[in-house]
Amino acid sequence: MSEGIEELSFEDALLELEQTVAELESGNLTLDASLSLFERGRRLAARCGILLDQAQLRIEQLTEDGEIITLSTPD
Repeated sequence: MSEGIEELSFEDALLELEQTVAELESGNLTLDASLSLFERGRRLAARCGILLDQAQLRIEQLTEDGEIITLSTPD
């Protein structure tokens, strides 16, 4: 959990987010610890969203007339 969020891969950020949710749901934390963990969870969720958006941009390409086409993978 000490690694910077910006350095995490999607899979690592998602795994940590799932662990964070489970820990918060356990109800065994102090208020301060819960708030701190919640804030990190929000940053992890944002990181996952950014990485998903980047992946989508790699799949789709905006044409000159404003239509979105899906790029095919080379065979």
